[in-house]
Parts: sequence; structure tokens; C-alpha cells
Amino acid sequence: MDRIGKNSFHIKQKQSLFVGSDVYREAAFGQHHPLSIIRVAGVVDICEMLGWFEAEQFRESPRATVEQLRQFHDEDYIEAIRAADEKGSVDKEIRDRYRIGTMENPLFRGLYKRATTAVGGSIIASELAMDGRVVFHPSGGTHHGRADRASGFCYFNDPVFSILTFLAKGLQRVLYVDLDAHHGDGVQDAFEADSRVLTISIHEEKRWPHSGLVDDRAGGAARNLPVPRGFNDSELDFLMEHAVYPLAKAFDPQALVITCGADGLDGDPLSRMALSNVGLWSAVEKLLRLCERTVVLGGGGYNPWTVVRCWGGLWGRLSGRDIPADLPPDTRRFLGGFECDLIDEDEVPEAWVNTLADEPNIGPVRPEIERLADLVLN
Repeated sequence: MDRIGKNSFHIKQKQSLFVGSDVYREAAFGQHHPLSIIRVAGVVDICEMLGWFEAEQFRESPRATVEQLRQFHDEDYIEAIRAADEKGSVDKEIRDRYRIGTMENPLFRGLYKRATTAVGGSIIASELAMDGRVVFHPSGGTHHGRADRASGFCYFNDPVFSILTFLAKGLQRVLYVDLDAHHGDGVQDAFEADSRVLTISIHEEKRWPHSGLVDDRAGGAARNLPVPRGFNDSELDFLMEHAVYPLAKAFDPQALVITCGADGLDGDPLSRMALSNVGLWSAVEKLLRLCERTVVLGGGGYNPWTVVRCWGGLWGRLSGRDIPADLPPDTRRFLGGFECDLIDEDEVPEAWVNTLADEPNIGPVRPEIERLADLVLN
């Protein structure tokens, strides 16, 4: 099997770890929701097929306790989700107040278990990262969740808990970088008044939740880079080198949390960005040079082929594996069996089934991208 050279990036820290759970194999979100597709379970399966888990490298995600959830979320909201899940229905008053049981944030069987597992996974990821590891938790990245309500397919906000865990360990500078196509509004707002946390978000402009404008600095605790449609690998690399990395170096983080949503990839139905997965992997790898303690989370992504290939390949890069140029037959059959209401069968290119790494999307760096870098640094 041909390979795309030797993985040129080498993790200098201790062995990288992967946090996951079988809860993500259970049906969720209903039949026609954008998140009803295979995602994290597919990432685990494809990595197992490629032999990318060594002994003790996969860690089971615990569930967050109510006491842990109370560190950010309102107690009445926590109870509302638990009770609705147990009852199997949502009263109108509860739906209107907490925004659960809606088309955006549907009620489904096992919601409370799934949401608390995502938070528990991000907590343990930060705990494991404290001794100088990169910990990958692709089930995380629910960055829109609010203290008192659900938002944007997110019920609890697990990136907040990853950051809070680092702060509870006594760290004084935690950097959060959000590479999802949608602005990480819930995380930014959670730490707006906390000088120990800097949030940086690259996201598509004029896209829900319609926040994160370039002049929005959350009183100094945030930097936002809203990018235009067609955002390519060259432009991402430019912003990493000329905006994100200088900001991060000046902040000098003691720990790093990255939300690496796959919805900015070319082919995702809920954005119009045009990144390749290799471009996204490269951006993450640049950030890993900043400090030893790093948690990498998942996030958005609504095309099962691009999501599973992106996060599967990202784990390969984080764990020092070679990326195969062509996938073995069992892996091709696996990817070939995916379905998605938002993607027509005739729109699935062969590369989404036969390969893991995309062709890089190299292109011009537009003047508006160059201006963004100047604006966030000045």
C-alpha cells in the first residue's frame, strides 16, 4: 500500500491519547437532523481498521457529574435536560425557556447521557494533558452551549469544561483556538471577564450565529477572524502564520484547547469554506508547537465522509502514523456505506471513499485576508 511519505510532524510530548465512548454509536438527534450522521463512531472504526490504537492509547470517557456541570451550567437547566430525557417529552414552557426539544436542539433518548459524556471526556482530556500530552477528544467541541440554555446543536459546553479543568489545576494562561466554520460564541462569552483565557476564532463571515466580528474583542479576551466564502488552505496558513501564531506567542499559553470542526472543509453542506483536511491538520500541528499540554476537540461537520476522514487522519498525524495514499479494501467498503440526507449519492467523489488525505486547496491569499491579520494584531 503506497503511503504519502513519512509523517513529517513528530509529537515531542508523551504518547498521544484518544478519548471516546460507545455512547456515540447510539442513535441521536432524530432522522433528519444534520448531526444524525455517523461521525465519532466512524472515526474510531477507521482508526481501528488502520491499526492506529496502541495499548492504553484509547481512554474511555467518563460522564460528568451534576456537581461538575454546575461549575458552568445553571442547576435548573441541568435538571431540565435530565428530566426531559427521563420523561421523553418537553413541555412548551421548558422548550421556550431552555431551547430543548426544538428542531435545532431536539430531544432524543439518551440525550442526558450523551451530553454528560461529552463534558466528562473534555474534563479527563485536560487532566490527561496536564503531564505534557496531546489528547484528542473528537466527541467534544460543543462550543455554542450556554450556561442556561441549548444553542446550535449544543446542550452543554464541553470546551468550557476543558478550559476550567486547566484553570482548576492552577494554570494562569489557557489559550482556546476555534477552527470551526461557526464562531465559538459560547466559549468566548464564558471567559469574557477572565484574563487567564484568550479565545481566538477563525470562522466564516455572515454565517450563524452571526457573531465574532473582527472588532469584537470581548474586552481584550478574544480575537476573531471572520473569513469570506471559498477560504482556502493558503489563506488559512497565512492567518496562522501572520495572526494566530503571533497572538498565541505573545500570550505564552501554559495549555491549549483547540476546537477542530470539520465543517470548514470543502464539501460540507453547512458552510461555504473550501479547506482541505491536510490544510486543517497543518494548522493544528502549528499550534501544537506552542506548549506541551494540548487538548484537541472535534466540533461541527455535517458530511460523514469529510468528517470521518478528517478526524481519522488527524488522529493519525497526532499519533505519528503515516497517512496511506490509498485505503485498504475494508476501509473503502466502510466509507462506501455512508449515507447522508444532505449529500446526494452522485455528489460523492471517489476520493472520499478511496483516500484519507485530501488534495491541498492551494490558492491566492485575498486582500481581505491580509487585512484581517493586520486588524487583529493592531
